[in-house]
Amino acid sequence: QVQLVESGGGLVQPGGSLRLSCAASGRFFSIGTMGWYRQAPGKERELVATITTGGSRDYGDSTKGRFTISRDNSRNTVHLQMSSLRPEDTAVYYCNAEGRGDDLSRAGFSSWGQGTQVTVSS
Repeated sequence: QVQLVESGGGLVQPGGSLRLSCAASGRFFSIGTMGWYRQAPGKERELVATITTGGSRDYGDSTKGRFTISRDNSRNTVHLQMSSLRPEDTAVYYCNAEGRGDDLSRAGFSSWGQGTQVTVSS
């Protein structure tokens, strides 16, 4: 069982910055790619950013150049630094982690956090 706990959401003015964090805990063999996705009301969940254990990053088209994803492999944490925030960035942000369980088969998993609300408004 893997638990992902997000923190750092809140209300911020347009043009402001916010930093999200996510920590993975529980029982697992390994954690692989971690990332952030978001879902605005009435819209589908979309990619914000992902990062592999080796540090390779991928960003959604709407967040490139404004958001930066990073991770600490030793702590199984991932962070999202968001800058130049816009009202259209308002959404619930979800942390995701892929990995392998600690069972004999080392079954793969993809776990989600509960989500943290980010609201960009003046």
